[in-house]
Amino acid sequence: MVKKPSSNVVVVLGLGRFGNSLALELMSQGTEVLGIDSDETLVQRMSDRLTHAAVADTTDEEALRQLSVHEFDRAVVAIGSKLEASLLTASALINLSVTNIWAKATSNAHAKILTQIGVHHVVRPEHDMGKRVAHLVRGRMMDYIEFDDEFAMAKTSPPKFVIGIQLGDSAVRTKHKVTVVAIKRSGEGFTYAAADTIVTAGDTIIVSGKVRDIERFSELL
Repeated sequence: MVKKPSSNVVVVLGLGRFGNSLALELMSQGTEVLGIDSDETLVQRMSDRLTHAAVADTTDEEALRQLSVHEFDRAVVAIGSKLEASLLTASALINLSVTNIWAKATSNAHAKILTQIGVHHVVRPEHDMGKRVAHLVRGRMMDYIEFDDEFAMAKTSPPKFVIGIQLGDSAVRTKHKVTVVAIKRSGEGFTYAAADTIVTAGDTIIVSGKVRDIERFSELL
């Protein structure tokens, strides 16, 4: 383990498919990762790709303490299929007073229990990805991300009625309850949209608003 814990380290507990992907993405973004799993094969597979990798029972609070997990601010319980292991691991992190704990849930009940025992952030990657893909399949959206309280942002093609006029004159916000946040022309990067921005055919726009309003807007031609 590192001699002096760094604030730029994330502890990932469980190195299965989700934990593996998460850990490698964190590493690619310059974040150090301490990966922990009870499966020696999984740890060996990741040992050369992570900052640190250790074989340990993630449900064992003392084993985690020996790895200095309690000295780090961020930890992710990447265990999904084994409900008992997920909950016990999360409980151990809570007892170690880890400041920010994320945990993967595989069902509504799993998510509810994780929240009840004190996990700060619960994620449901398969569920969230399924919702995202459904939105992309049913409309003209190129990308989509949903936040809390039914608020979302989407990348889409502009409908004909906004092309060739200033956004301020298009009444997009008043008629369709969405806001054009940014615009991208072919061969250029995204720029912030303003009231005097004129959308042209072939542009890509990013809009924000309530989920249902964005869905309706993305279906306009």
